[in-house]
Amino acid sequence: MSKGKVARIVTDVISPFLDENNYELVDVEFVKEGPHRYLRVYIDKDGGVSLDDCQIVSTYLNQELDRLDPIEENYFLEVSSPGIDRPLKNENDFIKFKGSKIQVKLYQTLNGQKIINGILLDYIDQQLIIENEISGEKIVINKDKTASVRLVAEFE
Repeated sequence: MSKGKVARIVTDVISPFLDENNYELVDVEFVKEGPHRYLRVYIDKDGGVSLDDCQIVSTYLNQELDRLDPIEENYFLEVSSPGIDRPLKNENDFIKFKGSKIQVKLYQTLNGQKIINGILLDYIDQQLIIENEISGEKIVINKDKTASVRLVAEFE
């Protein structure tokens, strides 16, 4: 079964439960590592995610997936926080983290750079507006040109 299809199925199964319990679905991955497959579900909530939160969501999702049995392959289920360098994937993420330091990895170079660090100034019409950390200039990048966008952890 394709990674995309599994992600859609899991999203459909888990989203109502997460919404009812004030969790946010950050990402779903279905990956093969060595001989094993892993279904990884990343959740968040205001104030952060605890181990108990991960256990609650894992128990619910495991029961639902066992009941529905939509994934043919054997896999290990992991539910966790996205971490301090969480990915930004959708419009809500970009709006929520406006003003934050981010790292953008591009499919192709832009002004000689394939990785750009800076401050997310805005997100308008599928475009990220970033203040480049090195040059200080404003850069506009179409979302579809990005391989990944992540928060950058800042330690003081």
